[in-house]
Amino acid sequence: MKIAVDAMGGDYGPAPNIEGALQAAAELEIEVVLVGDESRIKEHLQRLGSSDQRVTVRHAPQTVDMHESPSQVARKKRDSSIWVATELVKSGEASAVVSAGNTGASMVAAFFILGVIKGVERPAIATLLPTLTGTAVMLDVGANVDCTAEHLHQFGLMGNEYGKHLFGKPNPRIGLLSIGEEDTKGNEVTREAFKLLKASPINFVGNVEGREVYSGGADVIVCDGFIGNVALKISEGIAETIKKLLMKEIAGSFLGRLSYLFLAGPLLRLRRRMDYAEFGGAALLGVNGITIICHGRSSAKAIKNAIRGAKGLAESSLNELIQRDIEESLAQHEQMIKGGGTE
Repeated sequence: MKIAVDAMGGDYGPAPNIEGALQAAAELEIEVVLVGDESRIKEHLQRLGSSDQRVTVRHAPQTVDMHESPSQVARKKRDSSIWVATELVKSGEASAVVSAGNTGASMVAAFFILGVIKGVERPAIATLLPTLTGTAVMLDVGANVDCTAEHLHQFGLMGNEYGKHLFGKPNPRIGLLSIGEEDTKGNEVTREAFKLLKASPINFVGNVEGREVYSGGADVIVCDGFIGNVALKISEGIAETIKKLLMKEIAGSFLGRLSYLFLAGPLLRLRRRMDYAEFGGAALLGVNGITIICHGRSSAKAIKNAIRGAKGLAESSLNELIQRDIEESLAQHEQMIKGGGTE
């Protein structure tokens, strides 16, 4: 199997992408194509003393800046690393693409080059969150600012199949992020989405309030991209603040420093559970190919784990299962219309 990596994407340049690719090739025994400025990539490989034949380079002269408008990619930057890397998936030269670069550019490239799965109206970014009982999936976390009830319904169907793949559960619990548990709570879109999800052949557990996201009561949490992205960024900020406050308290007194000797192990394990590098990246669901979008600050470890996740998805039949579910849902909806039903 071969995974394409956008070597130029991210806040720190090619270094973590290249190092993560080398680690993945060695640990996962797969091939990796580093896409980007050939001279810079090879220079870094030489500096690392790498001679791994499983890691190759594909030249792409252009780079998409992290703050650049995604719309410019399709119009003016079709020789960029993210565009060329995605084309490798389209041509079959690579089984998946991984990028820590401009999120919007990754989505634009996937949309225009790979296209969406038949029946899917909007792709969605699905990220992993640590919970009290393990891990949960939240989608969408940034691909779609405005969503209809049908979009949220489709996110639930896609999340259901993704959850099956990740957790090995035949019926992952699907929840809808809202402002109350009752089906009457929320805005018009979430109330209508509640009805659609409840009527779907999935394990829908109802509305999930914000405070319950990390409790583990749902395996998959559905929301629009605006709410999902805000919730994700707030969560990242809270985690970072708690870490800094805790270390400040520990360092502020002799007893605190003494207690650290006993708390170091649990604190390290907690840090690992909350570290995005452990999850690697977020899958873009609903496109005809495997696309993994990573945090701009991704380390080599995060890139390695993102490649691991891409490999797992490439080995699954996730896209085929998502298309089956969407088609069945559309057929069910048409049957309801013909029968005069509304729910």
